[in-house]
Amino acid sequence: MKRVIIFRKTGSFAENKDLARDIRINLIEPSIKKEKEVILDFKGVDSVTQSFMHALISETIREFGPKSLDLISFKDCNETVKNIVNIVVEYMQI
Repeated sequence: MKRVIIFRKTGSFAENKDLARDIRINLIEPSIKKEKEVILDFKGVDSVTQSFMHALISETIREFGPKSLDLISFKDCNETVKNIVNIVVEYMQI
């Protein structure tokens, strides 16, 4: 299992899509390739942009398919973050 503490990388407002891409490439995708669970911990993150979340998970969903979401857990998300996660996940399911 890989735990990624988003706050340590972004602070309370996650907006940098280049940073999100780096997290995806270096932390999320290597675990998904090994079929290991990834926990994205959003404790302390007040808000995220849709572009940050898209850069964080969309390519993984595209490459590994919707089953990749079975290996990704979103932890300690407030309502704002949950809404953005849901928007991006739903968009990728189309």
